[in-house]
Amino acid sequence: MKNLFAQLRIACLTLLALSASAFAQTSPAPADGLITLTSPRSASETMARLEATVKEKGFAVIARVDHAAGATRVGKTLRPTELLIFGNPQGGTPLMECAQTSGIDLPLKALVWQDAAGKVMLSYNDPKFLAERHKAAGCPVVGGMTNALDGLMKSVVAP
Repeated sequence: MKNLFAQLRIACLTLLALSASAFAQTSPAPADGLITLTSPRSASETMARLEATVKEKGFAVIARVDHAAGATRVGKTLRPTELLIFGNPQGGTPLMECAQTSGIDLPLKALVWQDAAGKVMLSYNDPKFLAERHKAAGCPVVGGMTNALDGLMKSVVAP
């Protein structure tokens, strides 16, 4: 009887560990400084709207990276995950003047991705967080960058 209880206990602990592992893989903690908005559109529609809006606002599109397509090329499967790298020296240069190391985080980036439940998300770095990271929280350009980026991203996911 003792042996049966020991086996049941091991089975329950194993199930608990597997459940925790599955939860951790589907519900990661948000990254520091990352802002994520839910989009009412498909991933491809959201990315198209993001790229068009960025261009309309005078940003240069540096690159568009389709991580899901890359995964397919190596025999892996990844839900839609696409990165847009964009910038404008008018905003980025003043931040780099305050803290030249911020150049590692510039140009700006936005990620359109689909979660395990099928929701489409738009994530981007909070400029305030980037400024803090580079010890430039008092940089005069940060407020304007934050407002401009927040407005741009909210317009992309607006119904």
